Amino acid sequence: MQSKLSDIELIEQTLTGNQAAYADLVKRHQRFVFTLALRFCKNREDAEEVAQDCFIKAYRSLNSFQRQSKFSTWLYSIVYTTAMTFLRKKRVDTDSIDDENMYIQLENQSSGLNNNLAENRSRSYYLNRAIEQLLPDDAAIITLFYMGEQSLEEIGQALGIDPNTVKVKLFRARQRLREKLEKNLKSEVKELI
Repeated sequence: MQSKLSDIELIEQTLTGNQAAYADLVKRHQRFVFTLALRFCKNREDAEEVAQDCFIKAYRSLNSFQRQSKFSTWLYSIVYTTAMTFLRKKRVDTDSIDDENMYIQLENQSSGLNNNLAENRSRSYYLNRAIEQLLPDDAAIITLFYMGEQSLEEIGQALGIDPNTVKVKLFRARQRLREKLEKNLKSEVKELI
């Protein structure tokens, strides 16, 4: 029943001591927080650690949430700063861009038709593979805009940059994503021939 409550209602209940309400908030946002963390960290274990840290930080500072933006925007800003701090501390080792362990399969949300399932999974696979090859900032902006359905203003708030800067970065990230997709698909075609 609580899952039908808005984020604000769940926050209010959490602030009155209802920890189950916070668990509902976590369930509601955990998949996307993990996906965004994975875009930065490039491996599952680090992304899980960052995502867990984000929810702990969000819980501890929930009373400082001003409600000037959506909860998800506020939470994604925590993901961004936590991931950047984690990466600075870790001094990221360079991973191979072809590392298959980094791939995560997103749910097929575009079609419920079984005959399109294989095609959609293939598209999703190549898209995820190309996003993984982007720099973390590019991957985050693409993920927030398309998967998180965040506006330029919301992304700007989450990343601490001007919305016009987000627009430019999104444009450039799309260009780099297209280049990665073309490169990946060209090599796949060569393997098939």
